[in-house]
Amino acid sequence: MLDKFLWVGFPYVALVLAIVVSILRFVWKPFSYSSLSSQFLENKQLFWGSGLWHWGIVWVLTGHLVAFLIPGQILAWNSAPFRLYLLEFTGLTAALLALVGIVALMVRRHTSSRVKVVTTAMDWILLGFLLLQVTTGIDTALRYRWGSSWYASNAAPYLWSLLSLSPRPELIVPLPWLPKIHILSGFSVILLIPFTRLVHFLVVPIFYYWRKPQVVIWNRKGLR
Repeated sequence: MLDKFLWVGFPYVALVLAIVVSILRFVWKPFSYSSLSSQFLENKQLFWGSGLWHWGIVWVLTGHLVAFLIPGQILAWNSAPFRLYLLEFTGLTAALLALVGIVALMVRRHTSSRVKVVTTAMDWILLGFLLLQVTTGIDTALRYRWGSSWYASNAAPYLWSLLSLSPRPELIVPLPWLPKIHILSGFSVILLIPFTRLVHFLVVPIFYYWRKPQVVIWNRKGLR
């Protein structure tokens, strides 16, 4: 019963709530779709923490997405030891960058008095789950070799089974608890998306790349 809830019920609850509440929030409070940047309160620590976090997590998520879409090709790639080591080293390096970044952001929110004032309980909950997600991922990569292969052979088919509405929890149940915690914390982060500032990634302004150039004209009195 517990396994069915953890690997069937909870993932669907997290996904459905994330989608429904995100839509409702966009309809009812569209201006809340923001990261609520505190850059004007403190910039130096934010620059390093946010930069390392975003660069690291983007590469980590890209690797997860590729392995999810083409698990067979990932297993074929890993059949050569050098390619396997290269992939594992790249993923671990990106995860370590994300870890340093998230820790820096947490330290900033705790030590900067100006940022601390605008930090909410949900901010800390989100940061805690993100830290848990990254640390369990790194620990799994170091403790249970080779993560990219077992992700392609077990986690990817499991995720596809959820999307096809024919869940196969038996693919995850035999795994050690550390990668299980990593997977559950991932679904927890998805659940938190519409309730936290993490929702801002759903409205990344990518249209800036193809919009027409804007002309800015200064108009000050007394200037000729």
